[in-house]
Amino acid sequence: MTVEQSPPTTSAGPAPTATKRAIAAATVGNALEWFDLALYALLATYIGRTFFPSGDPGVQLVQTYAVFGVTYLIRPVGGLVLGAYADRRGRKKALMLSIRLMVAGTLLMAFMPGYGTLGITATLGIVLARLLQGFAAGGEFGAATSFLVEQNAARKGFLGSFQFASQGLSTLLAAGFAAGLTTVLSDAQMTSWGWRVPFVFGLLIGPVGYFVRRYVEESPALDQEPEPRSPVLAVFRDHWGGLLIAGGVLVVSTALNFILQYLPTFGIRELGLDDSLSYVALFVTGAILTLGTPLVGLLADRHGRLRIMLPSALLIGAAAVPLFMWLTTSPSFLTLTLCMAALGLLKAAYFGALPSVMSDVFPVRARATGLSFSYNTTVAVFGGFTPTIAAALVTTTGSRVSPAYYLLAVAVLSTTALAASARTHGIR
Repeated sequence: MTVEQSPPTTSAGPAPTATKRAIAAATVGNALEWFDLALYALLATYIGRTFFPSGDPGVQLVQTYAVFGVTYLIRPVGGLVLGAYADRRGRKKALMLSIRLMVAGTLLMAFMPGYGTLGITATLGIVLARLLQGFAAGGEFGAATSFLVEQNAARKGFLGSFQFASQGLSTLLAAGFAAGLTTVLSDAQMTSWGWRVPFVFGLLIGPVGYFVRRYVEESPALDQEPEPRSPVLAVFRDHWGGLLIAGGVLVVSTALNFILQYLPTFGIRELGLDDSLSYVALFVTGAILTLGTPLVGLLADRHGRLRIMLPSALLIGAAAVPLFMWLTTSPSFLTLTLCMAALGLLKAAYFGALPSVMSDVFPVRARATGLSFSYNTTVAVFGGFTPTIAAALVTTTGSRVSPAYYLLAVAVLSTTALAASARTHGIR
């Protein structure tokens, strides 16, 4: 393993206006990606009825979540292709390409006719939409995160935090749509057309994001490094240790993110809670993630990233089982909201500085490739299938607390990876 510190990007940093543009350009595509992902998870019941015919609602839900997970398998491929493109041709060009592909996938999700109209073609069409979005999202994280942290080395924790803050905002918007639609529409209307409304709204984000990205300046760090011959070869030949560390520190954040998206469905199906109130609980969590994550990034720049992240990872593991036990023994809207808020606070504390930590295990001209592959491989294994694993654990074990033990296991894994990052790359 090559032990290498990432070279400094820039000390002074761009002007405030340029920084704001960079934040907007880097996060808007990520917001669209996670808005669609959150919608698919939240509205899985209605999407399943539309595209996956089955007499058993439980099987139908597992099938829907399985497509949610299977489409993540293409993300590492998209990460290598678009990440290498970002390292060779620039962050800006890669970001413009990825948002075009995302919009195409969202368009299919919004307007694909159901199984009753097209039969198996409709199911395959939704799979295609998710694959297209998965490929685009594969390169989005690496290019956008690199672009953010390279704006100012002294503020990389704060700037990088907006990558994940945009996920909180997306969750906030998705939960707001789900809560509002399930309140004003009947179950039949939601199944027929209501679930498509927020995907149509998502189409509006794409042109705005493309326009912002088109007129932003390229990352200043690329001017300091020669164009590489093969970023993919460099990553796997010289920085495989960085891949393991970056993926390892991400595991608990990824799993927790999808557990939070799964919990409203868990509350509805397993605990008998009201649909709209369950989505309101996620709305509260999304607000915590949106507002809390940049604050944690700011504190990490001042006091050290691992000083905040290590205790947070340990608390996530320690709190998971008690919170699930409380939720299942005292099911209510208040209990669900408090449990999700507690997990949301811990998640914000952990992943506020996470993008900058992941970035520091790769050099500039292999950064987007390394970030994209490690991020998407981890998300494919520990994220995309988390709702499926959670639903399957509850179904097979009969224990409604079982998803918490999965969260405990991944918390231990990420804690180990954080310790390795300090030992091998000097990250603090």
